[in-house]
Amino acid sequence: MLLKGGGSGLQADHLSQVLASLLSRGGPFADLFLEETEATSIICEEDKIEHILSGCDRGAGLRLIKDFQTVHGSSSDLSLPSLLDLASYLAGALPAKRAPVPTPPLPLGAKDPPWSHQIRIPPQEIPLEKKVDLVMAANGVARGLDPRIRQVRVIYRDGWRRARIANSDGLLCEEERVGVLLVVQVVASQDGIIQTGYEANGGVVGWEIFEESSPEGVAEKAARRAIHMLEAEPAPAGPMMVVLSSEAGGTMIHEAVGHGLESDLAQEGLSIFSGRLGEQIASPLITVIDDPTIPQRRGSYVFDDEGTEAQRTILVEAGVLKGYLYDRLAALKNGCRSTGNGRRQSYQYKPIPRMSNTLIAPGVTPPEEIIRSVSRGLLVKKMGGGQVNTVNGDFIFEVTEGYRIEGGEAGPAVRGATLTGNGLRILQQIDMVGSDLGFGVGTCGKDGQGAPVSDAQPTLRIPEIIVGGTSA
Repeated sequence: MLLKGGGSGLQADHLSQVLASLLSRGGPFADLFLEETEATSIICEEDKIEHILSGCDRGAGLRLIKDFQTVHGSSSDLSLPSLLDLASYLAGALPAKRAPVPTPPLPLGAKDPPWSHQIRIPPQEIPLEKKVDLVMAANGVARGLDPRIRQVRVIYRDGWRRARIANSDGLLCEEERVGVLLVVQVVASQDGIIQTGYEANGGVVGWEIFEESSPEGVAEKAARRAIHMLEAEPAPAGPMMVVLSSEAGGTMIHEAVGHGLESDLAQEGLSIFSGRLGEQIASPLITVIDDPTIPQRRGSYVFDDEGTEAQRTILVEAGVLKGYLYDRLAALKNGCRSTGNGRRQSYQYKPIPRMSNTLIAPGVTPPEEIIRSVSRGLLVKKMGGGQVNTVNGDFIFEVTEGYRIEGGEAGPAVRGATLTGNGLRILQQIDMVGSDLGFGVGTCGKDGQGAPVSDAQPTLRIPEIIVGGTSA
């Protein structure tokens, strides 16, 4: 067991030695991130298994913070002499502004996790053949649904991770995390029209997830969405009222709002929300929360990758901007505490401020009442990809499943719609918030790092947004 001394022989006193070496030429803070992982990835394409990758990795990331700068290094050699050499090199990598005074680390004291992930069927105990069978079953269901389906791609991933974090403040903590992800992508075509369907399911959960949501069911949803949109009429164009269904997940809140509330972007002036703490930035109906403590969600964890205990952070409350998402470095710059959002892809990367499970809190209005309130507009049930400018908040998103609303009822499906607007203005305009809540899962990219996340929203009514389409 790598992180409990069996594989690497690293005990608490060894970790203290490494931290002392990191701080030997000055600096207020240093940490050591030890990680061991096991992962499996299977991809089915063109009706056959194209990719199987299964393996393990282990290593250490060492970091020193000095004068609000960071130096980080990593190694897969976990012997004590190797880590001491790396620590000594990093200690001299940041020149001191004055004569350095070594900062001895505090004695390490282990911190017990306040809660733990409940995994009933660990995926690492499932034979590889059974995982391949699952992927092929999903592929078969998607391909067999309709002859107009041309392409199917099924992606399965699972992973196990144990991380141990020690820092110069005396913290020593450890967490095991298990994750499963299944993604089905479908392409359908007819008479020169091409449409796609996408469905994903996953979280910090074991194989029991497939008892609650079968892989065949995920595949069928993706395939039916592609066929349904193939039969849809061209989307209307122009400014109109839009209802974002909770089924759309929280793509809008994640992309158009969440990234702008990550403290590093806000500090650098790269966010439309920079310097607006305490201002009314959204409708009083809007509360935005980031919460890695929600059980089994893809962005959940007990400790972040700096050892800060996970916590529920209210970012916007009743429309008022209450705070940002912080890691330790950004918190030091602002003279505040980390919110537990320092995350890294692996030991090879330094931690940066990242979202976890980000959501708009539900309101009190039944979602069907929101649809009934619209005489003419667009109902968005599934969002696709898009682009967001965090500096000014402008965005454009694809709609992969949408419907006309006529006379308070969802009508015919439409294809080819896009939503164009500004995140800040949309937040201010939302005038109805549903009592439901729907989650989406994904992997968020930032600064070359990927992080597992989920996002969620209730049904929302936007009085006016520009819809791009091909029909009047």
